[in-house]
Amino acid sequence: MSLQQDIIAKLGVQPQIDVDREIRKRIDFLKAYILKSEVKGLLIAISGGIDSAVATGLCQMATDELTQEKGKEYMTVGVFQPYGVQEDIEHSYAVARAFQVKHQMETNIEEAVDEISLEAEYGLKHIGVHKHLSRSGKGNIKARTRMVVQYAIAFELNLLVVGTDHASEAITGFFTKYGDGAVDITPLSTLNKRQVRQIAAKIGVPQSILDKAPTAGLWEGQTDENELGITYDDNSSYLEGKEIDPLVREKLEKQFLKTEHKRASIPGI
Repeated sequence: MSLQQDIIAKLGVQPQIDVDREIRKRIDFLKAYILKSEVKGLLIAISGGIDSAVATGLCQMATDELTQEKGKEYMTVGVFQPYGVQEDIEHSYAVARAFQVKHQMETNIEEAVDEISLEAEYGLKHIGVHKHLSRSGKGNIKARTRMVVQYAIAFELNLLVVGTDHASEAITGFFTKYGDGAVDITPLSTLNKRQVRQIAAKIGVPQSILDKAPTAGLWEGQTDENELGITYDDNSSYLEGKEIDPLVREKLEKQFLKTEHKRASIPGI
């Protein structure tokens, strides 16, 4: 088995999908886990990107169906988490409107992130390291702070925290382990980015979201493809078992091997 075949098998990606069947399967998956966990619904952070938009749509459909079937309300709570002023925050609200998310809240993480950053810098000074946190270091704090807030809200409302991770992120390790990666359930995990887009088009994700460049929003102007130097088109083709440029293939496989620790559970002895 080639490394490409091994990666595809590990991540569970299909070469092509039946979009309607995948939507139904993932809604049923969410419904079953809500009932098994005996919770009141789902919490999803709506970033305004395509991944969170698709996850939001699936969550809302799942809780709407359960509410109708069980005769009591199951909630989808949409959380918007800007750092200070987020220029594209309207995209997040557009997703919530598109899927009629009734329960919405905005939690600004700027003050918390800045305080954590200062405390970390003070800590570094104590061991003789006088520096500001790196741009990527502070970006990781943003991701982790968002998760702390999500879990605080989910705990109070008895909800599951939904992640937006999918195979095109998993292969590159492009998530913050136990930050963006620590969630209760991941309804997109065996899809690549192209397949996420197919589902997005089917369920009615707004066109403004479909047209956006993928970004984790870690700093101004940051995009996933520029950060990694790998396009999602090549990434998705690789995960579908197709041939891609050998240089891109090598870079993608090196990224996968380098980030294996991010996909693994915490080791112990």
